[in-house]
Amino acid sequence: MGRRVILEKYNYKKRDWLHDSIKFIILFFALFIVFRFVIGVSFVSGDSMEPNLHDGECVIYLRLANHYEPGDVVSMWVPSGEYYVKRVVAVGGDVVDIDDRKVYVNGEELEEDYAIGETERQLKAVIFPYQVRENNIFALGDNREVSMDSRTFGEINKVQIRGKIILKIGKWYINRV
Repeated sequence: MGRRVILEKYNYKKRDWLHDSIKFIILFFALFIVFRFVIGVSFVSGDSMEPNLHDGECVIYLRLANHYEPGDVVSMWVPSGEYYVKRVVAVGGDVVDIDDRKVYVNGEELEEDYAIGETERQLKAVIFPYQVRENNIFALGDNREVSMDSRTFGEINKVQIRGKIILKIGKWYINRV
């Protein structure tokens, strides 16, 4: 039997209900595909990204991004199994150094108007200067004095990155990062 014959068995109200149900199912699967493969949602936990991102804020990230540059904010998981939101400061091949409470990449001091606090080396962690391996990034929190970041757990492989942050959602506003 054709589709038209099956639909003719229903009266108009039932036919409308069937069409609405099909639209809902299509919308559900479309949203599922978008949120599973294109974008994701994460929450900022703690003060490590202040003053730019605050504890409890929701961020939207783009899963399709596979190229990251210094300055990008990413959602990533670390070896402990936790998810963090951090800023990329160096990529594969770059040499990172922390000296006199300043961050240097490839010998040049980073101009970081987004960062607050003193950037210190962490004890029993990464040894500086540190060369980032290919397909990896070196990420730091914007609030350097309280952030647990690549200074502690080392570089992050790109497969550990969930996506690049494209929007932040606060209590009453939406802003681009």
